[in-house]
Amino acid sequence: MKPFALPRPFSRSIIVGAVAAATLLQAPFSLAEELRIGYQRSSTLMSVLRDNNSLEEKLAEQGVTIDWYEFTSGLPMLESLNVGNIDISADVADTVPIFAQAAGADLTFYASEAASPSGQALIVLENSDIETLEDLAGKRITVTRGAGNHYLLIAALESVGLTLDDVQVSYLPPADARAAFSQGSVDAWIAWEPFLSTSRATLETRTITDGSDGLASYKRYYLATTPYAEANPEVIATVYDALYEAGLWIKANPEEASELLSPLWGDLDPEIVQNALQNRSYDVQPVTLEGLSEQQKIADAFLAADILPNAVDALDSPIWQPGE
Repeated sequence: MKPFALPRPFSRSIIVGAVAAATLLQAPFSLAEELRIGYQRSSTLMSVLRDNNSLEEKLAEQGVTIDWYEFTSGLPMLESLNVGNIDISADVADTVPIFAQAAGADLTFYASEAASPSGQALIVLENSDIETLEDLAGKRITVTRGAGNHYLLIAALESVGLTLDDVQVSYLPPADARAAFSQGSVDAWIAWEPFLSTSRATLETRTITDGSDGLASYKRYYLATTPYAEANPEVIATVYDALYEAGLWIKANPEEASELLSPLWGDLDPEIVQNALQNRSYDVQPVTLEGLSEQQKIADAFLAADILPNAVDALDSPIWQPGE
């Protein structure tokens, strides 16, 4: 199985982040005694489990230990998953698995989070002359290439008869995108949580659109290497159950959750964290073919925009189901 290539052109910082975060030797797939988990700073549920050690405790009963590896974004995390450097991933935006599928990666979906359409939004500074989506024509917009915000941009432009050719797109990872946005180097940014709530709280911004009007569902998916999922279904089941419980806990205890996540998210103000939590569903569900239906729409949109190297059957990947 060959490693899949990141879509071109790409930001060098993505590659640097991937190498720095995954200082691992390549291996085929780990034995059941070890589970290597990839996550991002925005991987809320995995962050909760990592902090409270509950997943370690559950897996210890099965004789399994955990190694954690942090990544800058979803694309390098799934590339590492594809080459066998990690066994499972935390959540990635719905767009990200499509690039892995385009390269023939042998990955299995093992969980999803219900749609969180307000978890990302196209924002501008308060003094911007952009009032509507039509006003984006000719403007400088930053997104992360291949991420969920990239698809939202395509869908938003298409809804008013525009394409990526009608705007100036800067592809930046979130931290660089926020800096460019705050300094006025770009006119608009599609940010996701917790970057979205942070920017709304610390900058004077306006929201032009998010996905709640039907433009993009913004679902999150969890994946594993297919060899690991097939060899260790009981481990996958334990992870799934722990994620489900963590999602319920966050929604039932938003204040406590925000206090826990604040230091994990760079010492963000707990009130900002709580606002960010409100924009995500954290409703962990089994993955179904019906639930993956929007994936094909996303894949076709990326292909039409010459971002995806080849056509993808978005439903052509193994799915792990609870109880299997």
